[in-house]
Amino acid sequence: MSLFFEILIIVLPVFVVISLGYGLKRTGLINADFLFQTNRIVYYIALPLLIFHSISTADFFANFNGRLIVGSALAIVVGFALSYGWGALRRYPAELRGTFSQGAFRGNLAYVGLAIIMNAYGEDGFTRAGILMGFLVPILNFFAIVALVLPHRDGGEGTGWSFWLKQIFLNPLIVASFAGIAWSFFAVPMPVILDGSLDIATGMALPLALLAIGGSFSLEKLKGDLVKAAMATGFKLIWLPLICAAILAAMGVRGIDLGIGVLFAATPAATANYIMAHQMKGDSTLAGSIIMMSTLASALTYTAALLLLRMAGA
Repeated sequence: MSLFFEILIIVLPVFVVISLGYGLKRTGLINADFLFQTNRIVYYIALPLLIFHSISTADFFANFNGRLIVGSALAIVVGFALSYGWGALRRYPAELRGTFSQGAFRGNLAYVGLAIIMNAYGEDGFTRAGILMGFLVPILNFFAIVALVLPHRDGGEGTGWSFWLKQIFLNPLIVASFAGIAWSFFAVPMPVILDGSLDIATGMALPLALLAIGGSFSLEKLKGDLVKAAMATGFKLIWLPLICAAILAAMGVRGIDLGIGVLFAATPAATANYIMAHQMKGDSTLAGSIIMMSTLASALTYTAALLLLRMAGA
């Protein structure tokens, strides 16, 4: 039972803060405008600063694991291929197929994944996760775009490749990750004043991110084809982490790195999935349902995943 309570201590605080955001929105203490601005602050400022500070002040060579990066990337490719292939095999309509596939492999690494990993593995785990995320986010974005474009193959107005290349390579989380990697790789000294300022500023990132998730949560978004939403949720929260674990184990990844890879793979569907589905002729209703369903279910699946990881020594 002690192991079980250890896992609860890791998982529950994250979802308690998410629940707090939901409660604040329901009581009217925060509103849609606040959540919109908070998301912008978290996405463009707070999380990039946190990621940059964590990576830049760490020993790059002690935290970089090429096999973890390659194995996690392979899991994404397999997840995309299987989920998109299933949609094609079942003859899902074009707008459903890409949305289903995207929801089955593209997770919320920045908001939920980093928070769980920080609780589970502390600063060392967070730094390694930040480096891994810098490589995974472009891959996730690329295959999400492919999943949504393939069923239509006409790239409508506002969805040209130049626009989406900017979304991949000018993503603030990617820029922050690679800036931190470069700073750490070349062992650039961190000025004391800058280090102290970042230490203060980055404390707001994860709490605000979790509050924003909770504030945007609404059971009213659970509508449309809930069977397909449940299937995508099951693939995202159960099968993708198992696929990732198998690939990483086969590549010899062990311990904390194995745990980080699996916990990233086990993240609920990304909130950005809804925006991309809406802009790229996908089914935004299905995307919203997958996000809500997977976020709710991830409290249970994360508990199970962490129990298995701890039993495996990760």
